[in-house]
Amino acid sequence: MSWKNTMERYGSLSIGLHWLMFVLLVAVYTCVNLADAFPKGSAPREALKNWHFMLGLSVLGLVLLRLLARRIGVTPVIVPAVPAWQQRLGGVLHGALYLLMVVMPLLGWLVLSAAGDAIPFFGARLPALLGENKALAHTLKEVHETVGTMGYALIGVHALAALVHHYVWRDNTLVRMLPVRR
Repeated sequence: MSWKNTMERYGSLSIGLHWLMFVLLVAVYTCVNLADAFPKGSAPREALKNWHFMLGLSVLGLVLLRLLARRIGVTPVIVPAVPAWQQRLGGVLHGALYLLMVVMPLLGWLVLSAAGDAIPFFGARLPALLGENKALAHTLKEVHETVGTMGYALIGVHALAALVHHYVWRDNTLVRMLPVRR
């Protein structure tokens, strides 16, 4: 399989980035949800929060690479062709997912910045994006959490749509993004 997309299917770069993003998003959500199971200030809770931050920022880096790959590559054709309303709805859903993957890490970075906390990134400390402002940090954290909750729905609809395309409408939407079996 080529690393580049063709008109028939996505290339290994797009497929790899798609599934890596899936794993990262599962890890990001898992870390933040597991952190709540531990007492505030405990070592496991702080470690999970740090992993949440670092993996979230990794999502930001990879989504930028993914957007570039999408921009320079072709999009494989869906066979059989889907109605225009499905194409439009799919475009809106994909746009919302990309927006989620860009906005959420930036919001998290802004929360940490406004809280005056360090921004960890695999042994490095990233610079604050704005000055300390506890009230703003609280507001940004609420927005971050609300958008994160909406992310569950977006990801769920995306997965459900892929399954409906595959099992109900029987087109190649899902197959185009699966790794090739040898």
